[in-house]
Amino acid sequence: MKNSNNQKSENYRKNKKRRIMFLQCFPLWGCGSGTYTRELALQLKKEKNKRVAIVCPEKREISGLELYPLELPFPVAFTGHPEWPICKLYKDLSAKEITEVFESFLKSTIRAVEDFQPDIIHTQHISLLLWVANFVKSLYGINFIVTAHGTGIYTASLNKNYIPLSIDALRRAKKIVTVSNDSRERLLKIFGEEFRKKTRIIPGGIYLENFPEEMKIKVINKKYHLKKRKVVLFVGKLTPQKGIYYLVKAAKKIKGHIYIIGEGPEKRNLENLKYKEHLKNVHFLGYIEKEEEREIKEFYYRADVFVAPSVWDEPLGLVILEAMAAKTPVVATRKGGIPLAIRNGVNGLFVRPRNSTQIAEAVNKLLENDELRKKMGENAREIVERKFTWKIIAKKYKRIYRKFYKNGR
Repeated sequence: MKNSNNQKSENYRKNKKRRIMFLQCFPLWGCGSGTYTRELALQLKKEKNKRVAIVCPEKREISGLELYPLELPFPVAFTGHPEWPICKLYKDLSAKEITEVFESFLKSTIRAVEDFQPDIIHTQHISLLLWVANFVKSLYGINFIVTAHGTGIYTASLNKNYIPLSIDALRRAKKIVTVSNDSRERLLKIFGEEFRKKTRIIPGGIYLENFPEEMKIKVINKKYHLKKRKVVLFVGKLTPQKGIYYLVKAAKKIKGHIYIIGEGPEKRNLENLKYKEHLKNVHFLGYIEKEEEREIKEFYYRADVFVAPSVWDEPLGLVILEAMAAKTPVVATRKGGIPLAIRNGVNGLFVRPRNSTQIAEAVNKLLENDELRKKMGENAREIVERKFTWKIIAKKYKRIYRKFYKNGR
């Protein structure tokens, strides 16, 4: 009889729908960590034995995902957010403001935990939501893991108020994930070598089904007058760390048109540079909303070269993977997580940070050589298929979740 009861208990655990709850402090569009959270959650919810919820400041519904509102006393971001054109930065918050944000995050999360009753919590960023996950662990016994994105780590290096409570939470986290080796090393430098053994690297990915081998360009050629133009593309937040200044500075020597998609605090400086240099081949398209995201996808396919001129050790940007999936070669700096995806001379070309001359030379080399450009584009697609799909990424996380569910495997 005892063995029979044990077997029933084991069958129950196997058949029970596991509940995974994500904590994310940003909307699910408009930033890398938001996209990372959304796409990973969508991949996980495809399994019949899982329910997936996200606590986040997102009003748009996503089929198959359970969304809970994350309330904020005021908009706040690490380096800015295109959907919050006016917002405070975490690095500038006073102790009182940090407390206000934490209290708001905690109340929102507790409401969601009471309703959803997760088996594990997966929080994004080493910041206030990590503190919340630690608090929830103390009261509800729910294990948590954290994915550390570069901007949260960077903010802690600028404002030391975030370090002590983050260290406490990291000690109780079951696993720490970083999205690149550089992010891991920066994390260990700021928060301590004690976390090395429990830290592993899992970069982001893409849905290959969203990026077919070929795509017809139905909208952008006419809308943006691209006929017969060589197209050089940048997509991302317009912040100094992204290095777009050096791409615009290179424009005079680039034998094509540069299209910059995104918003951010650096935009005015970039526009001033364009007018100062009398650049007619630089085009700022602003932030393209979710409803028009086909335009961004068409740009990935239409572009001859994608440029990622980052000047800081950021994680591997998902925009780079999306460009690669569209068979577009990449000119990039050897910074942060970028070398995880780019192989110099294989699917792209590396340039030194802050070097406009090298950017122009590398871009022109690809624009002027159709055969080389095509070969690198094919290689880029193959690398994504082999290493950077959400199906592959989700498998890695599922092994972590199974090990640390609240009630065992």
